Amino acid sequence: MNNLLDSKVEEIVKEVGFSGVIQVYRNGGLLHESAHGYSNRSDQLKNTLNTRFGIASGCKIFTAVGIGKLVDEGKISFQTRLKDCLDIDFPYFSRSVTIHHLLTHTSGIPDYFDESVMEDFAELWLERPMYLMQNLKDFLPMFQNREMLYQPGERFHYNNAAFIVLGLIIEQVSGMSFTDFIETNVFSKAEMNDSGYFSLDQLPRDTAIGYIDDEENGTWKSNIYSIPIKGGADGGAFITASDMMKFWDALFGNKLLSKETTDKLLTPYAESDEDEYYGYGIWIDMQNGKITKQHVMGYDPGVSFHAAVYPDGHRVVITSNKSSGAYAIMLAIEEVIS
Repeated sequence: MNNLLDSKVEEIVKEVGFSGVIQVYRNGGLLHESAHGYSNRSDQLKNTLNTRFGIASGCKIFTAVGIGKLVDEGKISFQTRLKDCLDIDFPYFSRSVTIHHLLTHTSGIPDYFDESVMEDFAELWLERPMYLMQNLKDFLPMFQNREMLYQPGERFHYNNAAFIVLGLIIEQVSGMSFTDFIETNVFSKAEMNDSGYFSLDQLPRDTAIGYIDDEENGTWKSNIYSIPIKGGADGGAFITASDMMKFWDALFGNKLLSKETTDKLLTPYAESDEDEYYGYGIWIDMQNGKITKQHVMGYDPGVSFHAAVYPDGHRVVITSNKSSGAYAIMLAIEEVIS
């Protein structure tokens, strides 16, 4: 099994020019671990097992856990309405939007980046300096005064702005900045000691620079001008592959939240596609009414990330500092472990 997995991974790594780290465990036992490519191409510094990577939307689950923590403390519930827990005026938002709606992408509020319309996240920062996007409130002018897309609960529509709003709720209810709250209540508790929300102009050592390749011209550039300068509630944390494994252990071991709240987080609520559902900050695949995979993913310019938990005990983490590659590795691993 291990030899087959190793050879399959090696084959796809070469095929897609993968740059990043791959980890596969089953029931706590390591099946595969490898690092590929460069964390810094200019100086030819190689990625290592300890390299930190940006994970884009992969960290929406951290925001969901943050909300769950406040639910466990009795400060809010998943059915609390937005208007009752956040003192920010959204003039055109429905008064019936709840935290549950926001967590499941069913709120109907307008998004600042609609992935069904815009393909390139970098387009957002052509006229809006990305270095000004330091706090969650900096995103408000991009969606605060726009009309609803549909009524709450009507359907699923992936929504980054909903998670910005969830982060603002966390800040108001906890009295802490969003990043401090998550680093204290999620990363520290899960012993994710190498993870954090780092500013792109102050990256710590062992952090991979994200790269955007121009295949046609054979050139590349870093992603420093293509994503917000600091991550927040909708994406942009930096982690190591090992730290993500620690997160899975802590989440599924009910070390971050009560069992009741953890179970709610991992419940399939909204159907996004055939056999694909969304819980609270996590994707859930199902077949014949049974869960086949619980996973998170993230894509930004210079970032691709997948991490998954399977019912048979397999856990996979794939971090990459290129815009694509993680998905191809995930499919190759699933081909072997299934």
